Amino acid sequence: MTGTAPRPTLEAVAALAGVSRATVSRVVNGGAGVREQLVERVRRAVEQLGYVPNQAARSLVTRRHDAVAVVIAEPETRVFADPFFALQLRGISKELTAHDSQLVLLLTEGRDDHARVGRYLAGGHVDGALVFSLHLDDPLPELIRGAGVPTVFGGRPGWAAGARGTAPTLYVDSDNRGGARDAVRHLVGLGRTRVAHITGPLDQTSAADRLDGYRDVMADADPRLIVESDFTPAGGERAVRRLLDRCPDLDAVFAANDLSASGALRALRALGRRVPEDVAVIGFDDMLPVAEQTDPPLTTVRQDIEGMGRLMARLLLRGLEHRGGTAEERGAAGTPSGMVLPTTLVRRASA
Repeated sequence: MTGTAPRPTLEAVAALAGVSRATVSRVVNGGAGVREQLVERVRRAVEQLGYVPNQAARSLVTRRHDAVAVVIAEPETRVFADPFFALQLRGISKELTAHDSQLVLLLTEGRDDHARVGRYLAGGHVDGALVFSLHLDDPLPELIRGAGVPTVFGGRPGWAAGARGTAPTLYVDSDNRGGARDAVRHLVGLGRTRVAHITGPLDQTSAADRLDGYRDVMADADPRLIVESDFTPAGGERAVRRLLDRCPDLDAVFAANDLSASGALRALRALGRRVPEDVAVIGFDDMLPVAEQTDPPLTTVRQDIEGMGRLMARLLLRGLEHRGGTAEERGAAGTPSGMVLPTTLVRRASA
């Protein structure tokens, strides 16, 4: 076996830079009050020696772990099969990496996992949490609040303002209702009169908001034209078969996401319905690996999924920077309680 070289120490960096150990510690840990000339000398010494701060010791000084938990309230079979989660994680990862912070991924398979996630967050392993794909009866928000961890939610929370405590709930969402209205108005503008809707799980606010957007335009629609589904291709396929059994004269389908729409397209083709000649189809998300590969390519509502992830991480990191400061500093962070991003209808061949 060959021995390993000893790790460079804070004292070695101080000696090479010609400054005190305390000065090196302030520079390495992001402290203020060091002249720029000395900061540059320390940085050159750190690079030359290959010094890596001891994370445990650094945490004692900064009270930061440089790690953020990303909690997805879905089983791993769903997370790894749906490109939505990959896009959102990519956005989060890019933002955290730019701020030298690590991503810790936590998934929930069942109620036992909720308790495990709560214990992990309460254990002081991370600086904050990003949480998305919540369902209305999910215990995670209460567990997270009990852990006292700064949190930003992906998607509009399903509880009323202030219902989970006095602090405002920070969240990032897309204009799900407005995007759904645009999709259905487009179908009506094409002359379609029997417009069906395949929803997502209605215990999630994104699906409920898209159903509301559909109803904003189709207020007098036959209730049989609405089928609740689960945001999966198989669910979209089953929904179309149910819809055609109930309403064989339907001439358009608005699906609550692209995966459901892809399943709907497969079912329509298998049942001999031409798209868009017989039935026009619109999805929601504009996930390019899905929307551009369907037959025909899918007209859909675009939301910036990766951008939502980046913004969630940015809001959390901004809040952490101002945590513990004066009231004026915390107010200067300018973090709103919720941010809703616009959506855009992207027209392709299916409608």
